[in-house]
Amino acid sequence: MGSATGTPTGVERFDLTGRVAVVTGGGQGIGEGIAQAFAHAGAAVVVAARHADRVARVADAINAAGGRALAVPTDVTNRAAVVALADAAVRAFGGLHVWVNNAGGSPIRAALRELSEADWNRCLHLNLTAVWQASVIAAERMSAGGSIINVTSPAATRAVPGSGHYSAAKAGVNALTLTMSLEFAPAIRVNGIAPGFVPTEVVMTSMQTDLPALEKMAQARIPLKRLGTPDDMATAAIFLASDAGSWVTGQILTVSGGM
Repeated sequence: MGSATGTPTGVERFDLTGRVAVVTGGGQGIGEGIAQAFAHAGAAVVVAARHADRVARVADAINAAGGRALAVPTDVTNRAAVVALADAAVRAFGGLHVWVNNAGGSPIRAALRELSEADWNRCLHLNLTAVWQASVIAAERMSAGGSIINVTSPAATRAVPGSGHYSAAKAGVNALTLTMSLEFAPAIRVNGIAPGFVPTEVVMTSMQTDLPALEKMAQARIPLKRLGTPDDMATAAIFLASDAGSWVTGQILTVSGGM
């Protein structure tokens, strides 16, 4: 129940009813988990990713469960496509309140001395430039009290041989998050989530590993003795998107089981 003044308190502050959220990279893995959780919390969700079949599947599941969702196939490295995505959210649901920059990743593993310039540029464009561009586009359309959430990585703050290009991009996302939190304030909050090991398709491909190997690693190296799940990231995103996180900005929340 709310306070004596009618102000929501406690669990009510995690409610996203009346909010419109865009989730990029929403066709699978962490993005799908965030989209599903936002819808369950009451938000209208626009699911975006390059693969039309994947975003359609996620949006259809949300709608079938009684939520509200729209699938918009989007290449986040294409500025015109991102503008169209933001405008589609406003047109379909009447506003824009939350934007999650989740699309990203890199299938390339190579030492920096062996990495091609083309692979470097592709990684930086997808994981850094697209985050800056989408955030600006979203902020231009976002209501006061809005929230931008950038999905970054613990790799941003540690050495990861073979993934220096990806680490550099995510370090840039952390820096963007901090700067945007000041430049977009007070109307819009900007935070980041740094997921630990979540066995998504992107992670398995980039690490060239399998689930049993990751589970063995978790037992040996992660204090909480398990791998993460999309739901672990989704609950953190709900906190940052909702009134529960209304006094939180410029933060990178690491969700990694203590690793």
